[in-house]
Amino acid sequence: MLTARALGHAYGNRQVLRGVDLDLAQGEVVGLGGASGSGKTTLCRILAGQLIPDQGEVLLDGGKLLAASPGQPAPVQYAHQSPELAVDPRWTVGRILANGTAPDPEVLTALGIREDWTDRRPMQLSGGELARVSLARLFHTGLRVLICDEITAQLDAIEQERLMRALIELAGRRKVALLLVSHSSALRSRFCRKSLVLDHQDHR
Repeated sequence: MLTARALGHAYGNRQVLRGVDLDLAQGEVVGLGGASGSGKTTLCRILAGQLIPDQGEVLLDGGKLLAASPGQPAPVQYAHQSPELAVDPRWTVGRILANGTAPDPEVLTALGIREDWTDRRPMQLSGGELARVSLARLFHTGLRVLICDEITAQLDAIEQERLMRALIELAGRRKVALLLVSHSSALRSRFCRKSLVLDHQDHR
């Protein structure tokens, strides 16, 4: 479904990605690991269509990944590793969830988003609660791929487990492919069928 071939990207004289290949099938959960500075976020942004690679291409269902049409959410969405940076701190949770498309009751229920959060501001939520809100706003009827960039890094082990299980169950029902970026090989091994590790650019 989502295919990346021979991706390469540099910032000035620093080559961040070189010859990276990736395949994500419908409903598949794939991990992405690597040391800091190995290019994980750069790869995520390229896969989400936010950054044009210097080399290679990204295909969705065999066709070139195109920018979303005005007023239409993109089929590939990127979940920021810091949810507080992905939402307007002045908005209520209700407004955040309604931005773009109407909130989906199934998504809200699956991610454990309570009705009494609606009038709260982001700063009034815990890290885990805000992560759930940030993810919920990315689910829409045309979502094909969700790229999660270290979304559990700021959570404790219990909240990580709860969030990951809720997200994977929801994505499975919607047949949405997940790319889970994490420094933790244990987390990737637990929740992902396979992983790409950018340090060595190999599959395991």
